[in-house]
Amino acid sequence: MDLPVDPARYVTFLGVMMVMAITPGPANLFAIATGAQKGKAAALTGVLGMNSATLVWFAAAALGLGALILAFPQVFHLLAYVGAAYIAWLGIKALLGAFSKDAEPGHGAFKQGKSAYLDGFTVQIANPKAILFFTAVLPPFLDPQRPLAAQLAAFAAATIGMDVLAMSAYGLGGAALATRMSEPRFRRGFSMVVGLLLLTAAVLMAGKAR
Repeated sequence: MDLPVDPARYVTFLGVMMVMAITPGPANLFAIATGAQKGKAAALTGVLGMNSATLVWFAAAALGLGALILAFPQVFHLLAYVGAAYIAWLGIKALLGAFSKDAEPGHGAFKQGKSAYLDGFTVQIANPKAILFFTAVLPPFLDPQRPLAAQLAAFAAATIGMDVLAMSAYGLGGAALATRMSEPRFRRGFSMVVGLLLLTAAVLMAGKAR
């Protein structure tokens, strides 16, 4: 019985993916910010949103994403810039909230529930790191002699599994600080830190989109 992926390639991929998953980037910085502002549940909801977007990327890869990007690179650059602008807006919103006299004693500017999922989805669907992964990192690990769908399923399981662990760790780390958000001085200072984290993520996204 043939395996869906070459074992040697898969082991190598796991090592590469582990490094990519734990490296701070727009997604992990967003996870920290969401956890700090909204708590554990929202952080994990954001992680779910980001990995839903990863599934979309894998589906796109199965439909020939690499060829599409080569044909229309400007579309994907625009997508990354739009995503960066959205994250920058969230960062500015957090900074403004830090200086607002009417700031809530809760977890900050975001709304609970569905918005965390949508924000997470938006971050990852426009993340240049994701685009780079599917156009440069993943293709060399695919074996043209094996069924593409089975290979993508195996690589998707590894990618999402490691991303969920890494993003959740970052998000829960941020949420651990959220217990002090009832203190006005701490809340104000941390909202500034969150805003700067989100702006940093936006800069990284815009920089990698060039």
